[in-house]
Amino acid sequence: MNDLIIHNIGKLYNPDPGKFGKIGITEKCSVIIKNGLIDEIIPAEVEINAVRLEHFDVQDAKGMSVLPGFVDSHAHPIFAALRNNEFEMRNAGMSYLDIAKAGGGIKNSVKKLRAMTEDELFKISSSRIKEFMRSGTTTLEAKSGYGLTLDDEIKMLKVIRRLNDKFDIDFIPTFLGAHDVPEEFKDDREGYISLLINEMIPKVAADKLAVACDIFIEKNYYTIVEGRRILQAAKDHGLGVKIHADQMTCTGAGELAAELGALSADHLEYISDEAIDKMIKQNVVFNLMPGSSFFLGMRDFPPARKIIEKGGICALSTDFNPGTCYCYSLPFIMTVSAIYLKMTAAEILWASTLGGAKALGLEKEIGSIEKGKKADLLVMKVNELSEIPYSMGMNLVRKVIKNGKVVN
Repeated sequence: MNDLIIHNIGKLYNPDPGKFGKIGITEKCSVIIKNGLIDEIIPAEVEINAVRLEHFDVQDAKGMSVLPGFVDSHAHPIFAALRNNEFEMRNAGMSYLDIAKAGGGIKNSVKKLRAMTEDELFKISSSRIKEFMRSGTTTLEAKSGYGLTLDDEIKMLKVIRRLNDKFDIDFIPTFLGAHDVPEEFKDDREGYISLLINEMIPKVAADKLAVACDIFIEKNYYTIVEGRRILQAAKDHGLGVKIHADQMTCTGAGELAAELGALSADHLEYISDEAIDKMIKQNVVFNLMPGSSFFLGMRDFPPARKIIEKGGICALSTDFNPGTCYCYSLPFIMTVSAIYLKMTAAEILWASTLGGAKALGLEKEIGSIEKGKKADLLVMKVNELSEIPYSMGMNLVRKVIKNGKVVN
């Protein structure tokens, strides 16, 4: 039983579920947590009953601010090895697609992951997770996608399940068997797509190894027609759908996300105006990863201001992965979002908490500080929200509370 009182809070910043980018501010208050859930927010002038103090764990915020835990709704934390050599290659002038054609990219990660046992992969993946927690992430989406065989994709998803059991952070598993077409199927795309539809997706769904299915729709990867078939099969098996969409080129994947009622379309550097309108109409979350654009040295970033001004709901994620964004820190992504996406501090916090929750279909459980939601909270050494993106590369998190328990 996680019963907790956080008192002496300077400011409590709370995303408003009714309006993107609106943050409520409560000064000088306490938060009461019962059974790991938010129970009550009370003003500082209201004296906390002495009996309560005896039965609760009492945490002093020391005048600092309290915010919801960060929700990272797009990440690839399960991989075998770094790809820092590709970072050097890009800096020498090669493009991401050129490196992929030369045997790098996703296929590079696939080769190395297939050579690892489940226990080896679990051990190396475990070493990364505490860094997410220290940076304030309390819920982390984790994708497969570096196996591209039935056994290796299941191996990845089982590692995610084991990590969820080991760590306090919540892992949300996503099946990404359509990350690339594996080398052994390079002359038989249809054979691999049939494997995805007829064997992999049914197995993953039946064993409850994932809650959603993702796909990389891009030049040299998957087409709109292929994506529609694969994602419809996922929907038919009860999985939510997500799309790596319009990252390197405008493919029409944003429109497909709207057509299928996806949880989110992710990346979106080259999304069309028509796709923006359709996604807004269908309440699809715009999951933005400006850290990837930054890390890849791209000229273009997702058109966040256009999306927001049209009424879209945005999430912000790290896209943590070994090739295109080796960054576990959502606060750093917030800095990039302020500089390159021109988002306000309030929009950035909303997108990194309630926006991420919506991108995972979990907005009724996490993302804001409301009675009955999980007590996933951060105590941060900030007075104004703008200090978070302003403090580039700095970690202002002083306490991480997950399900009403202090975990960092």
